[in-house]
Amino acid sequence: MKKVIEFKNFSFKYNAQTDATLHGIDLTIYEGEKVLIIGPSGSGKSTLGQVLNGIIPAIHKGTHTGDFELMGIPAFDQSIYQKSLMVSTVLQDTDGQFIGLSVAEDLAFALENDMETLATMKERVHDWAERLDLKELLDHRPQDLSGGQKQRVSLAGVLIDESPILLFDEPLANLDPKSGQDTIDLIDRIHNEEGTTTIIIEHRLEDVLYRQVDRIVLINGGRLVFNGHPDQLLQSDLLQENGIREPLYLATLRALGYQLADISHPSSLEKIDLIDRAIPDLPHIERAQKDRNPLLEISQLQVAYGDHQVIPDMDLTIYQGERLAIVGKNGAGKSTLAKALCGFLPVQGQFLWQGQSIADDSVKERAQRIGYVLQNPNQMISQTMIFDEVALGLRLRGVAEDQIQGKVESVLEVCGLYPFRKWPISALSYGQKKRVTVASILVLEPDIILLDEPTAGQDQRHYREMMDFLNQLNAQGQTIVMITHDMQLMLDYCDRALVVVDGQIVYQGHPAELLVKRPVIEQANLKETSIFHLAEKMGLDPLDLTNLYMKTERRET
Repeated sequence: MKKVIEFKNFSFKYNAQTDATLHGIDLTIYEGEKVLIIGPSGSGKSTLGQVLNGIIPAIHKGTHTGDFELMGIPAFDQSIYQKSLMVSTVLQDTDGQFIGLSVAEDLAFALENDMETLATMKERVHDWAERLDLKELLDHRPQDLSGGQKQRVSLAGVLIDESPILLFDEPLANLDPKSGQDTIDLIDRIHNEEGTTTIIIEHRLEDVLYRQVDRIVLINGGRLVFNGHPDQLLQSDLLQENGIREPLYLATLRALGYQLADISHPSSLEKIDLIDRAIPDLPHIERAQKDRNPLLEISQLQVAYGDHQVIPDMDLTIYQGERLAIVGKNGAGKSTLAKALCGFLPVQGQFLWQGQSIADDSVKERAQRIGYVLQNPNQMISQTMIFDEVALGLRLRGVAEDQIQGKVESVLEVCGLYPFRKWPISALSYGQKKRVTVASILVLEPDIILLDEPTAGQDQRHYREMMDFLNQLNAQGQTIVMITHDMQLMLDYCDRALVVVDGQIVYQGHPAELLVKRPVIEQANLKETSIFHLAEKMGLDPLDLTNLYMKTERRET
């Protein structure tokens, strides 16, 4: 097989750091392979991706040792333009990748750079638009599209240049469950049809394994920990040892007493053979409902952008001390609801806080009640240094500097950022930036903490640290509201789920019960968890099996 990427004893150190980020990497990727690269936050996987596509050393400077070749040619001797002809990248933040004012212009951008004729550009734009179901969107602004549509535009924008290597940097991070599944389907289809070498960097291991990958590369501490077939990795303890979340169906099989080392084909639920194994009897687990007092009551909420009614008429109650998950497809109105709660938008409706109207709150007054962590950390960050960003809100409130020091350091410790407290924010990964913005709100101690995708881009260790900390706050009476696409987070850490479709609430209830309601799942662009499909395979009740998993995780309330 032809080698297209080859690292030999490769190490890299950023000029701004004293220690190397990558150490002695030996990795060969062959033509036509599909390879998944995983690792905890700060493991070096993003750095490896930036070496692959030429961002290092074109933008981020540093020193390297060892060899790195693309198509048999030393890569550091090539310009970033030359590398772009071989490696095309779909970024995690699709909005940061758009260039054109319309989808058609964005697709044509790479061809314009290649000085193709207008006739050629039109032909290829319409060809790829048809193949990726974008023909009806060619005149739209990319920024106005849903998350799944944006992902398809980004993919078309790199495929149109017909590079032999495709690199996806966390393509699922901002997508709802069904759109994420559709994206993996699309990547798999393009990989097979075009014969590209496909490299995926992603935290959501189970979602990527929805379609077959040839190899998984596990990186931690800047070193290769594993390089081999997915089944070999899943049968080992390396995922747990390196802070990577294992597929939910495997965690459930552990709860049932299975040894993963004895299970064949663990990377595919469909291929797992459980025929000769005893099927346990599951006791039905009754959940005690807690009586809670209403904290925030909203009635007849209406929100519009111009003539477009995003939330036509909504009633919602948030209870004191609850953990509420707000779920739904991209574009359903979840983020609009969050902004309405925080007073960022003009709205109609009644807002009662412990029975008293707060409809006339200023944004500042509302912020003392509800702290909002945005989905995109780049939209929140305004300071250069990490410590200053987390301290900013306290300083604006006039808190004494000696008190700020202790509060900020305590929150940084909890969020896994204390070792980086003197770092510039520009040196952080997307996931680390996310933790900075969460820390900047947690330090202000609002009554309700409202988080938009709090764990997007987080590895298992930081995911658990963050959610366990939120649980600690909740145990002290803190009310937590999370907008999330993560069905496992909803199961593990929420008391109640609220499903929004087209600006309306279509379901309120226990998270486990939501995931067995197929009409709601389909309507909201969600998907059943793999526990549901495991239950079907084993002839068990999906709700009872889900409850067993939740009890085993010791997060049932």
